[in-house]
Amino acid sequence: MPRGSDVTSSDIGLLTNPRRPIVIGHRGASHSFPENTLLSFQKAIEAGVHALEFDVRSSRDGVPVVIHDPTIDRTTDGSGLVTGFTGRDLQRLDAGRGERIPTLADVLDAFPDVPMLLDVKTSRASKAVIDMLVAHGAKLRVIVGSFEPGALRPFREASVPTTASKRETAVWWAASRIGANPPIWAFSAFSIPEQSGRIRVADRRFLRRAALRGIPVHVWTVDDVETAIRLWSWGVSGIVTNQPSELVGALARTGQGRYG
Repeated sequence: MPRGSDVTSSDIGLLTNPRRPIVIGHRGASHSFPENTLLSFQKAIEAGVHALEFDVRSSRDGVPVVIHDPTIDRTTDGSGLVTGFTGRDLQRLDAGRGERIPTLADVLDAFPDVPMLLDVKTSRASKAVIDMLVAHGAKLRVIVGSFEPGALRPFREASVPTTASKRETAVWWAASRIGANPPIWAFSAFSIPEQSGRIRVADRRFLRRAALRGIPVHVWTVDDVETAIRLWSWGVSGIVTNQPSELVGALARTGQGRYG
């Protein structure tokens, strides 16, 4: 476990506890360090985050790698599609400050007790991610989300916790407008933006309905302290942020956020 972290293996349930406000490092401490790198994750842990959020794709040869975009152009010194390179080739690239694109195995090995929120970008990566989680005994310390509904199905079949899909979230949001009780599908948490277009997704009615059913809500991506404090006061569980040190400090000032 990296020095400076308050996270222990007993904290794995923080991602699924609707009554404990937490800070989740978005791609690590990505405001100040190269996103989705071991350095960024290390700095987020040192800042005191309770969990890490990051993105996973699959290389040409099926290696789960930690990168957000479908191409390597924005975040490395290379160019082209992630799927155009082998895992080994991707790790030769500079992802900023001499950092490399880590594999999922690298992250699981480097932070063996840290809860993780994985955004699996494509269904192509699902099986390889499941195999890696099983190999590392990490199935029950992650929650997997995806914008591709088909990407979530294999995780649920393998009993890996997932967030609600976009469709499931929409049904719950609509039900909260009329005070209805929608069915609970096979998800362990909501991972949502506060706002989507003109619609406020994480409003009091939605959060109240989730709380009544004991489902935690994690909101992304919030870097403003006042917004984070307001959302926590409304019942949001996790704030996903690029600015972990500021939000960890803000949460501490509320008298919450350190769990033994």
